[in-house]
Amino acid sequence: MEKKFRNRAEAGRKLAKRLLGFANRKDVVVLALPRGGVPVAFEIATALSAPLDVLVVRKLGFPGFEELALGAIAMGGVQVLNEELLRYLFLPKSTLTAVVAAETKELGRREAAYRKDLGSLTVKGKIVIVVDDGIATGSTMQAALAALKSQEPAKVVVAVPVAAPEADLSIRQLTDQFVCLATPTDFEAVGKWYHNFPQTSDEEVTRLLAATRSVAAA
Repeated sequence: MEKKFRNRAEAGRKLAKRLLGFANRKDVVVLALPRGGVPVAFEIATALSAPLDVLVVRKLGFPGFEELALGAIAMGGVQVLNEELLRYLFLPKSTLTAVVAAETKELGRREAAYRKDLGSLTVKGKIVIVVDDGIATGSTMQAALAALKSQEPAKVVVAVPVAAPEADLSIRQLTDQFVCLATPTDFEAVGKWYHNFPQTSDEEVTRLLAATRSVAAA
């Protein structure tokens, strides 16, 4: 198995080359899904000379096996559930309610931490490039796209370095344009395709957002 990317920054630079048609446009904004999507999106926003913001989304992980996504939530009360998986697991409603409550609290914390200096998210009439470090089940990205829909963007582009083949198919149907560098059949997990894939910290997210604002101000 050949890993595709050295780290998230390299993946972002490679993705940016596929998005240069959106460079230097006043109607383009890059939205990262934190935390892992932010280092990727930072490279894209820098290459395109576009503003960078975050769209906070939280995966609903199965208790004890958090990588198994039961669904996802996003701002505005958006909730996307994997109904087929929930039926298969016979998950008690009380357990799902507890997971949603915990992730809603964390979503609020991250929204406050990352966007405290950014003002309200406004993408109406804009071309929005939504970025993550990869797509496994697709539920997180689906929640993000559902949250964006009410904001009335002119066009939504999803850009990721790697995706599971089945997620690739489902996301393509929900967006105006999908840019993905690799859809390996032996996908397994996003981190499998990076040489260096540490957890992105809150500090790194806030630092990268601050760096893009400093460039814009200059």
